[in-house]
Amino acid sequence: MRAATLSRRGFLGCAAGAAFARAAAPPLNFVFILADDLGWADVGCNGADLHETPNIDRLASMGVRFTDAYAAAPVCSPTRASILTGKHPARLHMTTWLENAATPARDRKLIPPVTVGNLPHEEVTLAEALKERNYLTALVGKWHLGEAGYYPETQGFDVNIGGTHWGAPQSYFYPYRGSRYYGGELRYVPHLEFGKPGEYLTDRLTGEALRVIDHAGAQPFFLYLAHHAVHTPIEAKPADTDRFKARLRPAMHHSNPTYAAMTWSLDISVGRVMQKLTERGIADRTVIVFFSDNGGALRTSRQEVITNNSPLRSGKGALYEGGVRVPLIVYWPGVTPRGAVSHAPVVSMDLYATLLEMTGLGGSDSRKRAVDSVSITPLLRDPSAKLDREDLYFHYPHYYPTTTPVSAVRSGPWKLIEFLEDNRVELYNLEKDLGEKDDLASRMPQKAAELRGRLHAWRESVSVQMPQPNPGYTVSR
Repeated sequence: MRAATLSRRGFLGCAAGAAFARAAAPPLNFVFILADDLGWADVGCNGADLHETPNIDRLASMGVRFTDAYAAAPVCSPTRASILTGKHPARLHMTTWLENAATPARDRKLIPPVTVGNLPHEEVTLAEALKERNYLTALVGKWHLGEAGYYPETQGFDVNIGGTHWGAPQSYFYPYRGSRYYGGELRYVPHLEFGKPGEYLTDRLTGEALRVIDHAGAQPFFLYLAHHAVHTPIEAKPADTDRFKARLRPAMHHSNPTYAAMTWSLDISVGRVMQKLTERGIADRTVIVFFSDNGGALRTSRQEVITNNSPLRSGKGALYEGGVRVPLIVYWPGVTPRGAVSHAPVVSMDLYATLLEMTGLGGSDSRKRAVDSVSITPLLRDPSAKLDREDLYFHYPHYYPTTTPVSAVRSGPWKLIEFLEDNRVELYNLEKDLGEKDDLASRMPQKAAELRGRLHAWRESVSVQMPQPNPGYTVSR
């Protein structure tokens, strides 16, 4: 039975095991902190004004901050799948969030494809790869990658605190349940019993994460702290909201004090985790990754715009920079130069190969499985280094308030976006036009055609799902 399990999951062979055994002891720990809907410009080190993120900024001063880091998708579940598998969401056919996967809208010009909602068990997750080498693996917070039969416990996680098929909580306040939002559905966050009135979800999840670190003892651990913050509902502790109301100024890009307070709580979480690692005496052998699953949400909540992704264009759901460019900070003790900045384009799939290479678990077999993952360890050692990759691709064959079905490619400074309803393309030079305001497609048709050709070839190579014409669609007048 064990042999059968290893044939499917245990892709790290005897040679890799021997390499691991020879590696310097003790092994590295990993803390992966994933924010939900946090925009690239929502943190201080990327230029936020109303928001305060001193701990995130301090982490950036200790490691490498990536200015051109991307989520593989402009919405949550696909990016999360890409992190855990090292595969592009389009290759997995997981291009939208779980609840939207099986029931595409049929009232628009195109009918989006029915996609995969449950992360297949055949995929070798980062947790499984680490668990086979005696890592304690824990998910604390949001899962959103499958129904009960596909929960974290079935995907290599020893511990699951709070992870369900839902993508957002009903409330950020204890007991974290109710039916106020999301169509009257009763939702809850499990395994957070025995709280107190006024207890805040971001704080509680952080406390649970600290318990995981304590419980690990001398065992190496992979802690995946996947916060619900700063996703809707936009709720914060009243005193924190009042604090940011007092800081508001007319010229600020950010104007939502409740959202600012949620970001503040997220930042406190980062500080608490860093402090715990110091107290336990393991900060010098614990890698910390801070990332977000997609760009900031632009819709309104309680008559207030949630956030502002300026200088980036658009936001969550779109393949403009505001929808997919996100904050990424990696601290690798003893390796990353302090306060370094990398401008190399990197993407969420890359974190899979990166963490495995840090442990000595990389190699040809893991690379074969995580086919879209490129280790960014060279950039962590030397932020001016170059990766052996030309292009990044994106595919979102769905509708969202910020977009129609769309694909995109980034190649060096160039970015081409193809809108699938009418095959229209837009072309931008991101080095000169970060805000994607100057469409060059009509003035540079050869460059547009070259990138469109690459995009189409990539789509064919990974067998992407495409939306189909809607025979019942009529234009309303």
